[in-house]
Amino acid sequence: MILGFNMKGLFVWICLVLVSVTGAYAQDAAAINREAPQFKFAGGDIHDFGTIKEGPDAVYVFVFTNTGKEPLRIHDVSASCSCTVPDWSKNPVLPGKTGKITVHYKTVGRPGVFNRDIFIMSNALVPMGRERYQLQIKGTVLGDGSKTNPVE
Repeated sequence: MILGFNMKGLFVWICLVLVSVTGAYAQDAAAINREAPQFKFAGGDIHDFGTIKEGPDAVYVFVFTNTGKEPLRIHDVSASCSCTVPDWSKNPVLPGKTGKITVHYKTVGRPGVFNRDIFIMSNALVPMGRERYQLQIKGTVLGDGSKTNPVE
């Protein structure tokens, strides 16, 4: 026994303290973020190009509305591969207004199935406590027949 607690009692006490602290933090975070900007993408967070031909870039525009109560500022947008190039609204998006993120996927030399992530660093709330908001593009590029290396 340690200071009047057996090991089981000490473990239960530590767990109760951790749950209390975590619950209080979650409540504070929810109260602080109640006014924060939020993304609402018109077509969802994932775009499937389906089957496309190799050659021209595949382009998709993710259109979003700021459903929060403060201006939404996008600091940076990056992709999981240099074959995917994003461009985005540089000005703050006011509550209730729309912005866009345009994604270009370079198909040349990339026949096969692809699945790429786009990462948004902003001041918006992010689902599941993640550090950044994530979009995704996917599809299949039909090669011209001379290339045989499929891309992930």
